[in-house]
Amino acid sequence: MLRVTQWLPPTPPAGPWQPATEPAAAPPVPARAPNSAGEQSPPLLKRILTPLLVVGALLLKFGKIALLFLGKAKIFTTSLSMLVSIGAYTLIYGWRFAVGIVGLLFVHEMGHYIQLRREGVRPSGMVFVPFLGAAVFTKSLGGNALAEARVGLAGPVLGTIGAALCVPLYAATGDEFFKALAFTGFFLNLFNLLPMLPLDGGRAMAAMAPWMWFLGLGLMITLVFVFPNPIIILIALLGGFTTMSRWKAHRARKGEEGNEDYYRVRTSHRLMVGAVYLGLIAALVVGMDATFVERSFDDV
Repeated sequence: MLRVTQWLPPTPPAGPWQPATEPAAAPPVPARAPNSAGEQSPPLLKRILTPLLVVGALLLKFGKIALLFLGKAKIFTTSLSMLVSIGAYTLIYGWRFAVGIVGLLFVHEMGHYIQLRREGVRPSGMVFVPFLGAAVFTKSLGGNALAEARVGLAGPVLGTIGAALCVPLYAATGDEFFKALAFTGFFLNLFNLLPMLPLDGGRAMAAMAPWMWFLGLGLMITLVFVFPNPIIILIALLGGFTTMSRWKAHRARKGEEGNEDYYRVRTSHRLMVGAVYLGLIAALVVGMDATFVERSFDDV
């Protein structure tokens, strides 16, 4: 940030502020030359605000048309949110990790998308939110708790496979970047299996044991105090509201769509969902242990 140290003499009038220079022996910055009309150049604030005002006026005029277009073109909405997420992650972790983590999130969400289509549901779109992950928007999760569990677990299943594919890349190149990326992918999928709504583990609990939502919420509240950060706090708040709403519907034997007997699931199906759920947790823990990197890697 520039430091103000002196004021130019009154001749010529209305002279600009003089920033300090380093080293001290450097000559002072000269005043801006007058333009062709004999006036001083417009101040910096005016030069910045003018194009912003022009862009704002264009958005007001054409913004609704653009939003309608993007609403109908799902691929543009998804691509734009992916680019925004990549840019946000790049500022902190570097471009390679940003591209890699957004790619793994895309694979994870495609698991949900594919399973929704198999359940006969047409998703409305996929959106990426920096530092919060991504989401597939849909009006239905399949019509019953078992379908909801299948949709919820499909994301971690495909996401685990995507993270595991980074391991042979590490073996072939010896670049620990791929090993660290695999570890991150395993961790994110494991975190999503916490038995709390709206995480994927909470979706699985809808078919297994809905009372586990409160255990997952308790774990998330514990994380708020152990590792306090805005993202975990936001997830905990969202989880609290969602859990209370869903528990009330569960007591009425109705699901998100209001269907009666939404939570009626055969015992054999509960066992199958539980086996996939526990199997995923075991695989992800082993994957994290195998890909743990003690030292950090430098982005290039």
